[in-house]
This record gives sequence, structure tokens and C-alpha cells, in this order.
Amino acid sequence: MNATILRPWYVLGPGHRWPYMLLPMYWLMELIPSTRETALRLGLVTLYQMLNALVAIVENPCQGIRISDVQAIRRQTLAEISLCFDFSQ
Repeated sequence: MNATILRPWYVLGPGHRWPYMLLPMYWLMELIPSTRETALRLGLVTLYQMLNALVAIVENPCQGIRISDVQAIRRQTLAEISLCFDFSQ
């Protein structure tokens, strides 16, 4: 079975502004070695980052099971996504 699992804790988007208050706490937790791994695993992603990750997954299907955590979702860039589309038309 082929599957990709996206594991963000929360997606920041329109109408969902309350988690922005948590961003300073996440920033501090990433600086402390004992809490860094948890802060990165439970980090917040933006709607834009989530959409980029979804497009990349659709354009690049995997064989087997692939799990994309918060860090993998954040690494998706518009440059990687734009390679999948032909904008010359």
C-alpha cells in the first residue's frame, strides 16, 4: 500500500489566529535543548506551507509509506513546487 501521512499539530490559517500567541513559547522551547525535539515535532505550520506540501506529495508519489512531520512540511519551498508546473502556457 502506498500512502503519505502529514503530521502537523496545527495549521495556521484564516479564522485561526489564536495559536499565533503560542509562537513565542515555541521559539523559546526550540532554544532549550531538553525541549527542542518536542517543540519541533509539535510545531505550527502555515496554510501556505501545508498546501505546498500537499502539492509536492501529489506530484511526487511515494512507494510504500512516507511520513512527513512538521520539519518536512516546512522544508517544502515554492521553488520545489514550481518545478512541477509549466507556467509558460
